[in-house]
Amino acid sequence: MAFLLRVELPDVPGSLGVLASALGAAGADIEALEIVEHRPDGTALDDVLCELPPQIMPDALVTACHELEGVRVHWISRYNAGASLSLDLEAIERFTEDPDLALARLVEVLPDTFRVDWAMIVHHREGRLEVREESLSAPELVPACEEWLGVAAATLLPDVPAWDSTVLAGAPGKDRSGRPFVLVVGRHGGPAILPSELARLNHMVSLAASVQSV
Repeated sequence: MAFLLRVELPDVPGSLGVLASALGAAGADIEALEIVEHRPDGTALDDVLCELPPQIMPDALVTACHELEGVRVHWISRYNAGASLSLDLEAIERFTEDPDLALARLVEVLPDTFRVDWAMIVHHREGRLEVREESLSAPELVPACEEWLGVAAATLLPDVPAWDSTVLAGAPGKDRSGRPFVLVVGRHGGPAILPSELARLNHMVSLAASVQSV
């Protein structure tokens, strides 16, 4: 089974090696690792994708991490997308293949690229909020979603009570006709969406909007 961990650790040479050794000793096979954020306090956040034999509980990974000085697990969950992490460049290649489908492809690739549960593009049509594109598992819109269209740059969005424990972020853009939209992603149960992730989201939405066929 694949599990994804978000781990805080000292941002110094050798830290990743020590972490990898500890996870390996706990029975995990590390499939991929991605640096999420370098922090000014001398720590880093990394996403680590591990394969774990069925007989080993994921709690063993958390215990192994917390036995290391300065290491803390922010989040762990099953990773249903398979044992691979989608890199930003791979995602960009996907949604730039066909400019006519740039926005639809962007919505398809974002859940794996950002490790979120779903993505959708919404816009106003005939005076009401409407979904233009959506990934699998995207929820139905509720009245609280109306305020999404007020965002001016990639930002965290207010909680939607009907979607309990879902962390939300959105980034604005315009389609080929100049009509504004907001791309929204949802991550159920965490972890928090970081400033570095918002910057990436903003960049991807801007790029997808710019490559659309006119």
